[in-house]
Amino acid sequence: MSRIRLGVNIDHIATLRNARGGSHPDPLRAARMIRAAGGDQVTAHLREDRRHITDADMERLVASADLPVNMEMAATAEMLAIALRLRPHACCIVPERREERTTESGLDVLRGEASLCQMVPRLRAAGIRVSLFVDPDEEQLRAAARVGADAVELHTGTYALARGAAREKELERLRRGAALVRELGLECHAGHGLDYDNVSAVAAIPEVVELNIGHFLIGEAIFVGFTESVRRMRRLMDAARGA
Repeated sequence: MSRIRLGVNIDHIATLRNARGGSHPDPLRAARMIRAAGGDQVTAHLREDRRHITDADMERLVASADLPVNMEMAATAEMLAIALRLRPHACCIVPERREERTTESGLDVLRGEASLCQMVPRLRAAGIRVSLFVDPDEEQLRAAARVGADAVELHTGTYALARGAAREKELERLRRGAALVRELGLECHAGHGLDYDNVSAVAAIPEVVELNIGHFLIGEAIFVGFTESVRRMRRLMDAARGA
């Protein structure tokens, strides 16, 4: 199988900075360390409430990071305008609720299909690759293809939280979803809640070409350092891919 890409989400570098204010720790500094650690992409979510990544962060990342930048964004006119102005390498459209601590489920593409059919082509026309963060549900995945996305990022949060037989069931849903994504002609990505203990089974799914991982890596960095936390994830992904 081909090498799987690793996108490192640096949102919570900004969370830590914002807890006290000022400029330290700097998300751009983290972004510039990702390549040496084995990562392939910088991922950052510009939320509507700016709870971690800010507009200035995103501008600096797109201008100065030495890796492709994947901007996670809600399907709003404001975020569309920012993406079209900054033109990151990729945008991942995600669901967003102000009261949630983190993204809790996949995007309801079926419900938002009409608006996404307008938004996705505008992003692609600007040279931005577009993915949709979606649960491994057949109808949602087929809708993602209809709106013209380049890729789907399968929501792995339910799998990550499950245990025992329930986890195996969720893993099988991811496998079936990934197979359908490829059948539909889209790239298959995955992410949310992945850590050292659960990443290998997802990385081993042959259709998955990219994982986006953030919160766990930033938390682990407190104990082992940012570079080592990413390097270990890279090793686990590579081992799973070669198994």
